Amino acid sequence: MSTDHSPIRLLLVRHAPVTGIAPGCCYGALDLAADPAATQRAAAAIAARLAPGTPVWSSSRRRTRLLGEALRALRPDLGPMRADARLDELDFGRWEGQPWAAIDRTEFEAWMADFAHTRVGGGESVAQLLARVAVAADAVAEEVRAQPRTGAEGLAPDAVWITHAGVIRALDWLCTRPRELPQAADWPRLALDFGAAVERSWMPRFQKQ
Repeated sequence: MSTDHSPIRLLLVRHAPVTGIAPGCCYGALDLAADPAATQRAAAAIAARLAPGTPVWSSSRRRTRLLGEALRALRPDLGPMRADARLDELDFGRWEGQPWAAIDRTEFEAWMADFAHTRVGGGESVAQLLARVAVAADAVAEEVRAQPRTGAEGLAPDAVWITHAGVIRALDWLCTRPRELPQAADWPRLALDFGAAVERSWMPRFQKQ
């Protein structure tokens, strides 16, 4: 086991705008593609920020894998790209593909009243999302710390996640309030555009005080 107890630096990247669904519709588990030109622009912006050998993970959804493939085409010196379903967006169950405006208001309000535990649309709960994101982040930290450090990495991120808005919100929550479950009013409000990236420091949970 590594004796390195410093946080790892995760670069969190949101996929490019999706295609194949009307604006204003709910999508999470739906396996949608992303706009090709926007995907290429996002890959070019990310590529310049990474040191050689940086490991890259995407979710299992096509919209993130396409960005990962574009990034690897620009930077073949990066580590291998791996798809991990723990980085998938929240599964909205029967709400998937429906216009948000058409979703039953009673169901939506029930979710807001028990934000962490309600299985949204019969799919997944926010608590389940948080649990899988935390496990994934711990696994990445363990792998990163097991790799030899050359000193050439400088301030570059230790790893890249190409993922979704819900996963980025979940990691933000876990970084600041790891022992609590959120109420709807407390859930992070994401200001990250499609194709944009933000860096977060992650300390594995067994080391958090």
